[in-house]
Order: sequence, then structure tokens, then C-alpha cells
Amino acid sequence: MISHKKYMDVAIQLAEKGKGYVSPNPLVGCIIVKRGKIVGKGYHKKYGETHAEINALKAAGKKANNATMYINIEPCSHWGKTSPCTETIVEAGIREVIVGMEDPNPLVDGYKELKFRGLKTRIGILRDKAKKLNEAYIKYIKTKRPFVILKLAMSLDGKIATSTGDSKYITSREARKYVHQLRNDVDAVMVGINTITRDNPILDSRLVKGKNPTKIIVDSTLKISERAKVLKDPSKVIIATTKKAPKKKIDKLHQKGVQVLVLKPKAGLVDLKELMKELGKSGITPIMIEGGAELSGNAIKENIVDKLLIFTAPKIIGNGLGPIKNLGIKKVKKAIKLKNISTKKIGKDLLVEGDL
Repeated sequence: MISHKKYMDVAIQLAEKGKGYVSPNPLVGCIIVKRGKIVGKGYHKKYGETHAEINALKAAGKKANNATMYINIEPCSHWGKTSPCTETIVEAGIREVIVGMEDPNPLVDGYKELKFRGLKTRIGILRDKAKKLNEAYIKYIKTKRPFVILKLAMSLDGKIATSTGDSKYITSREARKYVHQLRNDVDAVMVGINTITRDNPILDSRLVKGKNPTKIIVDSTLKISERAKVLKDPSKVIIATTKKAPKKKIDKLHQKGVQVLVLKPKAGLVDLKELMKELGKSGITPIMIEGGAELSGNAIKENIVDKLLIFTAPKIIGNGLGPIKNLGIKKVKKAIKLKNISTKKIGKDLLVEGDL
């Protein structure tokens, strides 16, 4: 009995290698199996470059003839940045194609196309796992909005900083390394101006030597200091502000190479829904919000958060700052409940992950 799940799992693991580099395309991994042996592997390495299927077919060479292909999302059947993969699959003589999930993009109809061309096809193997891997892509295709992860790091008694504002470092190095990996995997990291003023963070991926994300700073009145560390690489900074921002300062930042988005305010602050719409237009997805308490609260209230990651360190702070402000919840039964919860230990800390 051929273990379709086993091979699909290998394709999904391969697809993960593209994290942080293929957006707004999906993460795709592909393997080619012949007589129970993997004869070719490939994944989509970078946006605009060759697709996973083509890379796997190249690796397999002539062995692709009469073989089975496993791919975590249906192959493309249209002309985009590259030619349709379905054509190359047929030409290579692949006999059977096993697919993890349907592509939500209506332009992609590779599964039907391959069936029509006479190949043996199956879809839905490890579908849930395939969907989880590409949750950001699915949301982007369906809504043209970024997939938003809210990350919080706090003490056991729910504090993100002491009463003096000191927050370095509540969680362990292992947890920080995990966050740096996430920064590599997402397109952008988003923080409020208070975090920039208080912590002066760099927001890079140095602990994993990964690629550095775009930094999005929500700054309604453009208070940011021109000496902030985050502005060291201005081409990778987007500042979202409102009409309250001084025109001179906007011009100065533009000259530095910073992108400044002036949005209509909502209750005096940057309208986060409008900001998501703008970021979606640039093909930015996924995004990780990394604080502070005001931005985290407003993001939840404005319904822009898809996933919550909460790191809890086994420390007690007492008086200090809480992680989320402004939710206005008066009764426990009105509390926001997370779905699909999973937990894991990272160093000495506990990570709770859930969907909103």
C-alpha cells in the first residue's frame, strides 16, 4: 500500500523552505516518486523564480516518465510570471498527480486540467495540513488583505514590562530566536510608535541570520525620532500616519527613502483596516504585530488579527504593563475566545498559539 500521506508530508516540509521569500505566492513543495523511491524534489524558492514542480522535474530528469508527482497545492495552469506547470508535467510523462489542496485563486485550475489531459489525479491528501501551511496565501487571495499574527511576550502574571517600562528580556533566548525565525518567515513586522520610543528596537532576524522583514510603524502624529535604530535601512520601512503629521517631517522621511502612508484617522488614530487594505495592494502578507499594548488592543478590536502567539515566561513582575489595552470588556463571558489552540515549550517559556 503506497503511503500517500507520507509522501505528501515530505512535499509540505519542502514547501516550508520557501517561507519569507515567495510572498504573495503560495509555499509549494513537490516530489516525484517512482517504484517507491523519491527520484526528484523541488520547492518554490523565491517569488518570480521557477516553480516547485519544474524544479522537481529537472531533478528527476528522464525518471519522471511514468512516475507519480506529489504537490501540496494544485499546480498552475495559466501564464503568470512563468509558463503553466501543467504543460511541463504532461510533457515530462508524469502518470499520476497527488495534490494536497485546491488553489483558492480562480485562475488556477491545474487539477481539472491534468485530469482532462488524461493523468490519474487525486486531491485532498493532508488537506488540513496543506491549508495551515498556506493560511496567509489563502486569506490574501480571498480578501486581498494581509494575514496578521499578533505576538505577545509576557510574564506569568501577564506583564510585558515593569512599572518603569523595562522589558529586556522577559522571555528566554530560545523564545527570542523563535521570534527572529518568525520575522524571517513573514513579510513585515508591525509596531506602534510607543514601542519605538520606549525600546528603540532594530526588529531584524539577526539571531537566525535570516532575511530582515519590512518594518511597519503605526505613528498617528509622526513622533518618530529620525535617529531611531529602525530607520537604519529606510528602504525597508513603512510609516503609517494621519493628516496630523507635520508636512516637513513627511518630506524629510521621504528623502531618506522611507515610505510614508498618510491615512484617514479613525478616532484620531491610524485606521488599521485602511492600512491593511493599502498593505494588501503592495502584496504584503503575512504580517506580525509585535506591540505595544495600544496597537495590540486596537488590532484585536478592529478585527484585523488572524492568529495570536503568546509567549509566557515563568517569571512574576507584579506592578507593570499589561499586553493588551482598550478592549473595553466588562464581563468575563464577553472575553475573546481563541480557537484551534496548541501549546509548546520553547526553552523555559510556554508558547500558546490560537486563531481569532
